[in-house]
Amino acid sequence: MAAPGFPLGDALGMTIEVEGPGRSRTALDLSPSLLNPHGAIHGAVLFALVDTGMGAATMSALEPNELCATIELHLRFLKPTRQGRLTADSKVVHKGRRVVQLESKVVANDGTLVATATGSFALFTKDGNRGIG
Repeated sequence: MAAPGFPLGDALGMTIEVEGPGRSRTALDLSPSLLNPHGAIHGAVLFALVDTGMGAATMSALEPNELCATIELHLRFLKPTRQGRLTADSKVVHKGRRVVQLESKVVANDGTLVATATGSFALFTKDGNRGIG
């Protein structure tokens, strides 16, 4: 099940798990509604899986007064997938005062590497200021 209050995750059938500080695992089972016209997973679904995983990894490494938002995400599609379960393992590579750098790998249930990604998330304080310190 997706995180409480995360309707997109629920709509996609996504699960989100924090694997420790700065690490997460997101997963979903492919269904016909998640495929593109060629019968493979739609790129937007993969993007949502990775972006969600990176967000969860970042959130698990935040201080109590911090929030985050995606700045950019670069997704590389390696192999089309048509059925089964996809799992994205995401991790924080570096947390600075203003930006968090992340990487993610998406694998199919047979172990095939489907996509890789790198991303950056901005840090904000709850009072609206950018960066800490």
